[in-house]
Amino acid sequence: MGAIVLNLLILYYVSRAQQQMMEKRHGQGKGLRKASLTVSGLMAAGGLVGGLAVANREISTRSPRVTVLLHTLPYPPLTLPENVRLLVLSPSPEESPQAHRPEFHVQTEFVLLAPDGVELEHGRQLERLVRELEGEGGGPVRLVAAPVLNRAAVQCLHLQTAVRGWKVKLLEGPSFSASHRPLFSSAHNQWKSDSRLKEASSQLMRSFGLKRLIWPDGRDQWYGCSKETARCFGTVHDATPEYLYMERWTPPCCLRALRETTKYVIHILESSGVRYWLEGGSLLGAARHQDIIPWDYDVDLGIYLEDVPKCEYLKNLDSGSLVDANGYVWERAIEGDFYRIQYSEANHLHVDLWPFYPRNGVMTKDTWTEHKQDVEFPEHFLRPLVPMPFAGITAYGPNNHRAFLELKFGEGVIENPDSVSGTYAHQCNKWVGNSPPLKMILSSDKTKGAVEKQKPSPVLKSKASKRVYTM
Repeated sequence: MGAIVLNLLILYYVSRAQQQMMEKRHGQGKGLRKASLTVSGLMAAGGLVGGLAVANREISTRSPRVTVLLHTLPYPPLTLPENVRLLVLSPSPEESPQAHRPEFHVQTEFVLLAPDGVELEHGRQLERLVRELEGEGGGPVRLVAAPVLNRAAVQCLHLQTAVRGWKVKLLEGPSFSASHRPLFSSAHNQWKSDSRLKEASSQLMRSFGLKRLIWPDGRDQWYGCSKETARCFGTVHDATPEYLYMERWTPPCCLRALRETTKYVIHILESSGVRYWLEGGSLLGAARHQDIIPWDYDVDLGIYLEDVPKCEYLKNLDSGSLVDANGYVWERAIEGDFYRIQYSEANHLHVDLWPFYPRNGVMTKDTWTEHKQDVEFPEHFLRPLVPMPFAGITAYGPNNHRAFLELKFGEGVIENPDSVSGTYAHQCNKWVGNSPPLKMILSSDKTKGAVEKQKPSPVLKSKASKRVYTM
């Protein structure tokens, strides 16, 4: 509910009505009502109807004009006071678009947005909010937020104001109470309400492109891709995934899937006696970050071709694919003579296995790609293989990995990412990858909310709620 209410707040803020209100504030509309009230009734009817009626009875005597916002008209219909009207937000081909946009119905200098069921106990509550706004003297703070039921400002407020770079004053008081009358008449209606609220919250996260929420206690809540859904980006063209064109790094849910797949595949290889090593960009990530490169979209491992028969999943993959008991898909890649293990049938994030064999002391293979790092190399780099931290586990890599990487990528590759490994986003005409993640940080204290914004924004941190959102 709070998310929807604050969505409407955005509409008011950016509308042309703001300019009209400012003109009226300077004396062009002395007879205009100073404040109006908007009650959000956007959830479906059922148990909500009684709550709307309670809210309207409490508020209508204190506000000259009350607007109740709904997606559709409530049924059964409500009997409302004359100064209360319903505004249906769902567009209709029979009416102009403006008829369903709240910002075109604003005729007052200030607008109070309130969730349904809120009680106004005395006029001083509204007067306090108006004074706070007037006290800013037309400065950057154009929004004031007050708690309801002593609850902190809703999560949506942090997200939307941070995205738009708005400044909001967060007040400790006045605190608005809610109706003591039960809003929902049955446990079933309460369950429906909770389910809708959960879905609305998820939809809000998806609409912002947020993939992960880290709660203050360290819990993760994911909104991105999973084993049951497709990955967050489509087919990769020119070795540049679409998120780089958006100037973002690999979504955290995709990195999670890559780490899980890597851990699983390495466990299978080690338990089967297959010799493997980190290859290409994955070895580079291990050398730099002990993890996957933050903008990469797959993991590469080299294996000894002669060890393939040792692995049950690989030895019979001349054609087709195999889905194992844990849902991972093993297949011979159509792009060449190598193997690919996908996170699931739905999610194609994957680990590639590149079979090499020794010839006169040089490791070679039968299929080559156009990548400059896909070259032969001396076998002595693999004798012995050495353990390296990677993606939360210990994996094996070539001995003297620095020399191995410089052979493939060029001198100084570990210390100078821009030289070869910064990924070039062709359409953006700029290098990405060497700089740290751009951040959107929302900071607020008890009396004032200040937003610092940089776009794009893979990370959003709310100091007020101690939550971290990642894109």
